[in-house]
Amino acid sequence: MEQFNELQLVKRRFFAMRNGVIADTLRKAGSPYKIIFGLNLPQISDIALETGKNEDLARRLWANNSTRESMLMAPMIMPTESMAMEEAEKWVEESPAVETTDILCHRLLRNLPYAYDLAKRLMADGMCDMKHYAAMRILWHFLSSNQEEILSMARNEYKRNNPMTIGCARQIIDEIEFLNEE
Repeated sequence: MEQFNELQLVKRRFFAMRNGVIADTLRKAGSPYKIIFGLNLPQISDIALETGKNEDLARRLWANNSTRESMLMAPMIMPTESMAMEEAEKWVEESPAVETTDILCHRLLRNLPYAYDLAKRLMADGMCDMKHYAAMRILWHFLSSNQEEILSMARNEYKRNNPMTIGCARQIIDEIEFLNEE
């Protein structure tokens, strides 16, 4: 009987659940991945839940940057205590698509004990739009505790008028203004 390693088992699950219609739609929309199985996020989440937290597998999935589902699942199974700030920043830099960054921020980065400091560090990089986008996504979760500083960062980002980040910046500004209405 054949023995499969953890990565192969996950990939077999992806293959078994593949959806050609979704995969074709993503390709036509410009998804940067060479391999797209077409799984939706609940399906990937279910596989991640069954797999459990696994640092080694998460890093191997992330390194498999040609496959959409691998990169989306990696943040779902990476233990927060295993992710150093430098590695978190590197994952943001390596993220090939907004979809991947959204999942990375929502499922992993915002839960790190240094998430706010990470967001400020990402904002400090004036050259990488994906870092600014990730910072905006992370900062959203700190609106109740750091409004003045976040409002300043969001206004500065809004002024950059970058298509990738302007919407997030505007949402943060609007939310803070709404929260401060009397």
